[in-house]
Amino acid sequence: MDWLHDLSYLFGGAFLANAIPHFVSGTMGRPFQSPFAKPSGRGLSSSTVNVLWGFANFVFAYLLIARVGNFDVHAADHVVAVGVGVLLMGVIAARAFGRFHGGNSPTGA
Repeated sequence: MDWLHDLSYLFGGAFLANAIPHFVSGTMGRPFQSPFAKPSGRGLSSSTVNVLWGFANFVFAYLLIARVGNFDVHAADHVVAVGVGVLLMGVIAARAFGRFHGGNSPTGA
């Protein structure tokens, strides 16, 4: 059953990483891609929608990390699971959103 907790922590890390760009873009007053845009994930959503979506992702991350099992910051497998989730979602987001913002090439083109 412990592997289920690690899986929960991995997804919690992914939600944590996903929360950051939405929440930050929203609080800066900038539109950003979200699942609620038209077309979904490619179009821009308002800053308010992004703050709400980012906050929802923080809540999901909290529930998956802090409320499933007994997350221990001193347990390497727990921390690694969250870290891998953050890293994977970060790379996926960088590739997905980099095509809209010029981040997928070293020159920004």
